This record gives sequence, C-alpha cells and structure tokens, in this order.
Amino acid sequence: MDRIAHDNDAVRTVRATLARVGRTDRPRIDLPDDDADAFPVGEVVRMALDGRTRHARVHRGLDDGLELRGLYDNARQARTGDGRNRLPEWVADRDLAFERSVLVDVVEEGFFYGVRAPSEAAVYDIPDRPDDGLAAIARDMEEDA
Repeated sequence: MDRIAHDNDAVRTVRATLARVGRTDRPRIDLPDDDADAFPVGEVVRMALDGRTRHARVHRGLDDGLELRGLYDNARQARTGDGRNRLPEWVADRDLAFERSVLVDVVEEGFFYGVRAPSEAAVYDIPDRPDDGLAAIARDMEEDA
C-alpha cells in the first residue's frame, strides 16, 4: 500500500461546497463543475475520511452538478444508501457550516479520493485496486441477492 500526502504534486485538490440535502440538516458535498471530469458519475469510489477508507457514489444532482450524498463503510452501502452515512458526524465533529468549502483530494482519478476540512492536512494510504473480473462478479452477486 502506497502513502501520499495531500500536498504532493500528484494530488489534485478540488474546492467543493458543503450543502444541505433539500431542507434538512443532512450534508452533501457539491463538486465544482470545472472539475467534474475527475469524478465518474454513477460509480462508487473509495474516499479517505479521517484516515479510514469509506465509499461514496458520485451522483448527478437536480441541477446537473455532481454531488456526494454520503460516505459509507463499504461499496454496497454506497450503492444502495443503506447503512451508516459517516459524512454527518464528520461535519459535526469539525463544526463545519453549510455553503462553506471542503476539500476533495483527487488521489487516483476514478478510484480514490480524500475529503478534508480546509485547515486539515492528510496523508493517504492508497488501497490496491480490485481485480476487475472479481469486482464484476461481486457486483453481480450483490444485484442478485
């Protein structure tokens, strides 16, 4: 497993916005349109949050912008939205305000990203990419279950 710091030249940092889901107090991360090419729409990606690898699905919002609606413990939960969403507690722990910036580090485009508050530094442990054939089999099994 490789390690890389957020300020390494190989890491692209995107300034995103912490937004509300509808009229609720549930947070989501709105990704900037200028950087949409770095995020695979509809796919589940790995996201580092507080030193742990979580999973998020990249959604297209009602305004056609990209958003992360939650960070979950595994890929299945990220696909279905079931399970514990770790984003609200991360936001609460940092006392972050809606409509303010959060940073999303593009560590490996299309695969691994990091989320951090603007004042935070991070060193990421990059997980190994799964074997494409095995990942497809696992997705098929989850869909059949």
